[in-house]
Amino acid sequence: MVTILSTQNSIANHFIAELRDISIQQDRMRFRRNLERLGEIFAYEISKTMAYKPVEVETPLGVAKTHLLMEQPVLATILRAGLPFHQGLLNVFDQADNTFIAAYRHTKKSGEFEIHKEYVNTPNLDNRTVIIVDPMLATGKSLVLCCKDLLAEYDIKELHIVAAIASEEGLNHVQAFVPTAHIWVGDVDHELTSKAYIVPGLGDAGDLAYGVKHH
Repeated sequence: MVTILSTQNSIANHFIAELRDISIQQDRMRFRRNLERLGEIFAYEISKTMAYKPVEVETPLGVAKTHLLMEQPVLATILRAGLPFHQGLLNVFDQADNTFIAAYRHTKKSGEFEIHKEYVNTPNLDNRTVIIVDPMLATGKSLVLCCKDLLAEYDIKELHIVAAIASEEGLNHVQAFVPTAHIWVGDVDHELTSKAYIVPGLGDAGDLAYGVKHH
């Protein structure tokens, strides 16, 4: 199941437009904040799909009946570009457990690349709702690798995948290899370059958030 925010007009369009805008991108703090704000919107949308329980809350003047989340999800992020995006979801699911994954792309001389995962720090994910975030879903290879490894190791109750911008190719790849996941994306772009950059996309989210890395 795929939910694309841009199919319905909302303030999310503004945040995505600013993330893409080459002039606004010069302000790193605003770029990170826009990723964070988009993460907050995704958290709100995902919260509508979760399980709730009836509770009574004591107020100064009486008792109010309401429904609260039965449990907080686990928020997983792929370092480093995912950090501000992850923080947005954590602002909303503020008591969530967290998983951190380091994965990197190794480019061969031929121009092809392999995805290597070298670090995972996670709580027990058995019978938990897990939300994994990565701002750019380009080829989808790193996300599929991380999801398949987590699903193989843990009995995850429900898996959500969240990306700010996805390529059509990457979206199809994730749907094919992680068919049980609910995928949430801000917008979908049609082109993916030979170097796996989404066009028009927004460039390199990690570099824009934290500075150009030494390759």
